[in-house]
Amino acid sequence: MIDSLGLLTPTRPTGVWSVLEGVLVTTSTNTPLAEADGAVVDPEQLRRATLASSVGSALEYYDFYIYGLASALIFGPLFFKPLGEDGALIASFATYGVGFAARPFGGMVFGYIGDRFGRKMVLILTIGLMGTASFAIGLLPTYEQAGMLGAVLLVTLRILQGLGAGAEQAGATTLISEVAPRRRRGFFASLPFVGIQLGTLLGAGTFALIAMADKAVLEGWLWRVPFLASVLLVVVAIFIRLRLKETPVFQELEKHKNVVKNPIGQLWKHSKKNVLIGIGLRMGENGNSSIYSALLIAFLAAKDGVFPGDKFIGPVGLLIAAGFAAVMVITFGALSDRFGRVPVYRYGALFQALIALPAFYLVTLGNVTLVWIVMVVGIALGVQSMLGPQCPLLPELFGSQYRFTGVAMSRELSAVLAGGLVPLVGAALLAATDHSWLVLAIYSLVLALISFVTTFFTPETVGRDLLLTEDAH
Repeated sequence: MIDSLGLLTPTRPTGVWSVLEGVLVTTSTNTPLAEADGAVVDPEQLRRATLASSVGSALEYYDFYIYGLASALIFGPLFFKPLGEDGALIASFATYGVGFAARPFGGMVFGYIGDRFGRKMVLILTIGLMGTASFAIGLLPTYEQAGMLGAVLLVTLRILQGLGAGAEQAGATTLISEVAPRRRRGFFASLPFVGIQLGTLLGAGTFALIAMADKAVLEGWLWRVPFLASVLLVVVAIFIRLRLKETPVFQELEKHKNVVKNPIGQLWKHSKKNVLIGIGLRMGENGNSSIYSALLIAFLAAKDGVFPGDKFIGPVGLLIAAGFAAVMVITFGALSDRFGRVPVYRYGALFQALIALPAFYLVTLGNVTLVWIVMVVGIALGVQSMLGPQCPLLPELFGSQYRFTGVAMSRELSAVLAGGLVPLVGAALLAATDHSWLVLAIYSLVLALISFVTTFFTPETVGRDLLLTEDAH
């Protein structure tokens, strides 16, 4: 009998399918289930992998958004006060970008470890590094307390945060894709990315609340609370990840002695084209995520912005958008199982490009409801229509021997070009153009078009056997 997950289940009842922590699992048995093609899926491993990946994603994006929001709203006057308002904002976003610059190095180092020694080890190391760095940011002295020492330490911790984040999402994506049932891989691979929205909800919600506080209290001590609170997510994530088993794909590599000693060298030898494809696909998704979640918020609250000095409207809009996005990322992931990864991605990128000019024009009209609608449409529909199919697509592009490294390098090189540079370059362009909304619109349009064009060079990977050592072509 084929159940709702696309798994072939025994005729004798072995459990009750229910929703647990955002993923469907068999709750009363650990009996392996067979897919229609004969492959075996361990429901307990699937549950743990989904939870482990989701909590890690939540921490990464909680960190991502509280740092992005702090860069847009608080870090300038706290750490770079002598540079003036525009200079402080650019310097603040530069530290934001430094974290992205560190991510490819983290992806390279931890990708090597993941392909050489296993996926589980990396997921424990990255979550610990990210969480420790975030917690330490909450302890930093400001410019008033220690001059530029605080800024130097901020940059250092942001680099460490970036190194850990450089393999976190690659690890989560690889792990769940190698555990999930083949015919529902898009659905299951997108489930951990609900953690992204959870992290966004936590980060944006926290800032929406503290932004209501008195400015002196906010800049005095309250800004530290979101960073210190990240330790709670770290403890939960490490506890869950310690209970994980290694993925079946890596177990097979070890069993047949197919683990390569130099996955980075093998990747560059065999997979340069697919790495470039991965980078191109990510430009529209990751770049627009940064535009809507960091640059737009800074644009709204700037002294020459639509709502000068308002530190509440942007985070609340992000909070609302994240709620919708949590549902839509799974929806688009499931749609990619049915219609293919490439078509869903292509039309998602095209949609993001088409809405760019009207969306950012509407933001300038000064209507709060319109601003929130634009953020919901841009993030929950535009960004998630690419992220949903991307979750299974990136692991499916690469052979099993260097998959972790391939996913990590595709994600993190694009993260520098799109996610890291967008707020920095965008802030500079906004300052140079007297805060013209066209900067946001054109930036969004160009990045979406890069991903749209890239889909025409992308192989369809739906249903691909992840035990294969060669790349998708």
